[in-house]
This record gives sequence, structure tokens and C-alpha cells, in this order.
Amino acid sequence: MGVAFEVDHIIPRSAAGRTRLDNLCLSCPTCNRYKASRRSARDPASGRLVQLFRPNLDQWAEHFEWSADGTQIVGRTPSGRATVEALHFNRPAMSALRQYWRATDVRLE
Repeated sequence: MGVAFEVDHIIPRSAAGRTRLDNLCLSCPTCNRYKASRRSARDPASGRLVQLFRPNLDQWAEHFEWSADGTQIVGRTPSGRATVEALHFNRPAMSALRQYWRATDVRLE
């Protein structure tokens, strides 16, 4: 089961983000639609508005970890929690895909 990715502007073009390598990343299409032109979202734990995870600057392991069963991404920081919620990282289709990857021994790291 493959996954298609598309190029995302980390700082959206609508916020003067440029189409340069240091402002681009790969994103699943659904996550990219949820992100849209946002650069921030509310941390569900504190309610504070925080910056979304920036894959060009932030370290994944600092902001996220896998659940014990490997099917959920858990936010470790305000930015991580806000990103998990805003981009719907743990929607049912993604959890099912991760379960499939684990069953077929695809490495998640």
C-alpha cells in the first residue's frame, strides 16, 4: 500500500512564503489540505496559539513520538500537539495504514 505525497510550502505563499527548497517539504495531500494557509494552531492542552511544526527547522523526535502500538502520533510539545490536531495526523485512514505497515514490518523511523 503506497502513499502519495505532494510539495507543501512550509510558510504558505499567501503569507509571503517563497517557492525555494528551504521552504518546501513533502506532505500527504490530506494533511496539506488541513494545514492550508495556517502557520499556527491551538495547543489542545493549554488552548494557547502556537506555531505549527516546521519540518525545515524543527526535529521530529523533539515534538512527536509514536504510541505504544505504533498507530498514533503523539504530540510531545505545544507545537507537536497543535500540529497533530490541526493536520488530523491520527485520522482513521492513517491509523489503519500505520497498522498495515506494522503488520508488514515496514519501518516507521
